[in-house]
Amino acid sequence: MSSEGVVQGSCRCGQVKLKVRGKPVMTMACHCTGCQKMSASAFSLSALYPQEAFEVAGKEPVLGGTQGEIRHFCCPDCKSWMFTRFDGMGPFVNVRATMLDNAHHFKPFMETQTAEKLPWATTPAVHSFERFPAPAAYPKMMEAFAQSDYTG
Repeated sequence: MSSEGVVQGSCRCGQVKLKVRGKPVMTMACHCTGCQKMSASAFSLSALYPQEAFEVAGKEPVLGGTQGEIRHFCCPDCKSWMFTRFDGMGPFVNVRATMLDNAHHFKPFMETQTAEKLPWATTPAVHSFERFPAPAAYPKMMEAFAQSDYTG
């Protein structure tokens, strides 16, 4: 992370730029089959930021994946899955950590949907959930994350 606590990022083609400020409130890996298909990988990696700490510049992202209360935003050109917004989670943006320039700092603190994970997929997450945690569990998880040294 830069000295100002600002991290830049972009999609694969560079047409959509991201900027986040400060430490995320949580880092996660999701093993659901939807994330496996959206990321073309064993799981998706994300860093949850308050809305006010997140900026998008360049081309306007478009909706991709399934649409409804969970909205996945992608680059209109290269189709990189960049971030997710979802109703019921408050004023937060779930940024795909691999879109950020220093993705190696964002190891997952928790992993979700392990009931759907590929049997060989492992992460260093300290907290694992077979499904998504209940909404009431997130404040405690965010507090534990804030007290950790999980990002550099």
